[in-house]
Amino acid sequence: MSVLVFTESEGGAFKKIAHEAVSYAKGIADMMGTSVTAIAINANNSNELGNFGASKVLEVSNNDLNTFNAEAYADIITQAAKAEGAEVVIVTSSANGKFIAPLIAVNLEAGYVPNVTELPKSSAPFIVKHSVYTNKAFSMTEINTTAKVVGLAKNAYGVKENATDITNETFTPAINVGGVEVVSVDKATDKVTIADAEVVVSGGRGLKGPENWHLIEDLATTLGAATACSKPVSDMGWRPHSEHVGQTGKPVASTLYIAIGISGAIQHLAGINSSKVKVVINNDAEAPFFKAADYGIVGDAFEVVPQLTEKLKAFKAQNA
Repeated sequence: MSVLVFTESEGGAFKKIAHEAVSYAKGIADMMGTSVTAIAINANNSNELGNFGASKVLEVSNNDLNTFNAEAYADIITQAAKAEGAEVVIVTSSANGKFIAPLIAVNLEAGYVPNVTELPKSSAPFIVKHSVYTNKAFSMTEINTTAKVVGLAKNAYGVKENATDITNETFTPAINVGGVEVVSVDKATDKVTIADAEVVVSGGRGLKGPENWHLIEDLATTLGAATACSKPVSDMGWRPHSEHVGQTGKPVASTLYIAIGISGAIQHLAGINSSKVKVVINNDAEAPFFKAADYGIVGDAFEVVPQLTEKLKAFKAQNA
């Protein structure tokens, strides 16, 4: 009666959120007096999941699954849950996780709660705390179905090492790719992705034009951060839509979010509200972002950002 956790990977490598999901699954398994079974699809080095509490890994290898397919992935995870007799299935609240979790819940006739931020308050009844209203409030929800699907919010629980003896098993489910056809996938291979970044540096219309985006990129490179932008910036074609963050773009739950020249529209703030520390640089002291930020600098981005970047470079050089 193990806890099953889906471990996301890309290019064969597990994402940080996979380690966090396994850590969280281990916490639930300890509460329930059971163990953690992870399912890994086209991933390498599954043994590393044992560092975070997985006792078993079901390894699925199939070239048809190299590109994410929600229907196929959900079906495979459902088959694994039934084979293992898992009453609790853990996914993350990533974009992929939110695609597959409702499908898994329907397949298993399970209750599903996304954006969970903590271990359950109790396992019987099974009560979880999760964020609601675009992270403006929390709700305590009881899942009273036999099977349960939990979507863990990014950076909510953290990665916790808990070395466990692990066994690996080849899992060969029936694979149905459904009616979805992936024509092409474009990826930025030389940059930190927004989904995986601990630090995100984001720019808005205050940068005045795409020719000034080197300010964002230089600071991001110095911090090892991902670059992002507000909706107006992507709408005007200054930056690709893949960098648009906010409620209508990509949600961000980074450890540090730096907003430069972004006033702070409601939709933008809703999409980045899960970030732990928010910093704003803007020459308008009345910009709404200052009310949401943990730290703020009122000043001209063209003066502040280069100085900040140089100071950070000097700091890194001294501590190298």
